[in-house]
Amino acid sequence: MSILHRAHFTTSAARLDQLPPPGAPEVCFVGRSNAGKSSAINVLTQQRRLAFSSKTPGRTRLINMFGLPDPLEPERDLGFLVDLPGYGYASVAREDRSQWAQVLGGYLRNRTSLAGVVLLVDIRRGVTDLDRNLIDWIAPSGKPVLALLTKADKFPYGQRIKAQFAVKKELAAIGALHTVPFSSTHRIGLDEAAAHIEGWLMPQVAA
Repeated sequence: MSILHRAHFTTSAARLDQLPPPGAPEVCFVGRSNAGKSSAINVLTQQRRLAFSSKTPGRTRLINMFGLPDPLEPERDLGFLVDLPGYGYASVAREDRSQWAQVLGGYLRNRTSLAGVVLLVDIRRGVTDLDRNLIDWIAPSGKPVLALLTKADKFPYGQRIKAQFAVKKELAAIGALHTVPFSSTHRIGLDEAAAHIEGWLMPQVAA
């Protein structure tokens, strides 16, 4: 059983100063609103409604943390999955977008317990200008990135590989980058993505 399947809701925060102090390793999920972030978290944890997606994209504004309990000490969390607010939806007021940028940027730059970043990119859209802005925050941190190219079932295999190559080229500035064509509905790339995230959370076990 994957440790990700044990995930449970821990806390929500509207601001960085409301988060618990840094401690166990954290893997954060970031992506443009409607890139499939909530669906990815739910399928990776094998829980249908752990992460919620709003019917109005861009409406979810909280940082949500999901703890991963130690099987030997269930009251202690070995690590956390962190769902950061979706960014860049056009209908959201500019002031709100700016506030989200501060939250995302502050977390990515300053959270000392951050072990890795899962970036969700819609394979059909490729890397957008908003994604590139996010990369400007991630790259200086030196944190490794797993880019999940969501909705990969919409492309035949050959087109997926072509899109994957294009994203790798676009995101080369990150350095420590791993890309996986991914589909929550068709479970494409699920095992590879889960193994990668587990390796960040429990490097001593993965090694």
